[in-house]
Amino acid sequence: MPADHGEVGTLADALMNLRLDHGSPVPLYHQAAVAIEQLIVDGGLPPGAKLESEVELAERLGISRPTMRAALKELVDKGMLVRRRGVGTVVAAVPITRPLALTSLHDDLAQSGRTPTTRVLGLERTPCPAEAREPLGLSEEDEVVDMWRVRYADDRAIALMHNVLPGDLVELGATQLEHTSLYRLLRDAGVELHAATQRLGATAADSEQADRLMIERGNPLVAVTRTTYDTMARPIEYARLLYPADSYEVEMTLVER
Repeated sequence: MPADHGEVGTLADALMNLRLDHGSPVPLYHQAAVAIEQLIVDGGLPPGAKLESEVELAERLGISRPTMRAALKELVDKGMLVRRRGVGTVVAAVPITRPLALTSLHDDLAQSGRTPTTRVLGLERTPCPAEAREPLGLSEEDEVVDMWRVRYADDRAIALMHNVLPGDLVELGATQLEHTSLYRLLRDAGVELHAATQRLGATAADSEQADRLMIERGNPLVAVTRTTYDTMARPIEYARLLYPADSYEVEMTLVER
């Protein structure tokens, strides 16, 4: 599994000269939250920087642990911090902004200056799973290529991807999927992608999803369901994609009708 880049010492250095005003009518937890948020905005705490424990932070700022916990919760609720399983609380990464276009996450990451990597969790030929039958126009007996992958950006897990393709569409190998985007492999095989229907929603991470994405169970996820069509209007892909909410944005242009 890719390594974490957070550094415990970063916050200690950044907060060395920070003092809270105990005589102010502004609650101490909010003062602490505003001070840490400003450090994040100014770049003093970079994305991925790991925070010390609540106890250590409370001692450093001269406040109680419950007060410190309330400050951190305020920043988690604002999306400035994120709690990651096995790591602790870290500064949230800059989200990947995706246009409303038929593009690959792998290629979007590369074009934005991030380093994409992929871990293939499963790749098999199997009877079409229930959720993909109607979108792909297939029956239970029809064979499909069923794949599960985790996509990383700069060593952070940002997407859990389930893709289902008609079995006669293309031959794929795990090594190919680890190094190249699915859409590029399809185009290289002569498949002409033309359009897609897509729905965005929200859900909470269950235990397995949290484990794959290295986040806490119950953390919010952006859920994307997509059906992709070729130039002959044949459905060629069903996808169910899950993103930690702090890692995903959608960009769109609106015009007056």
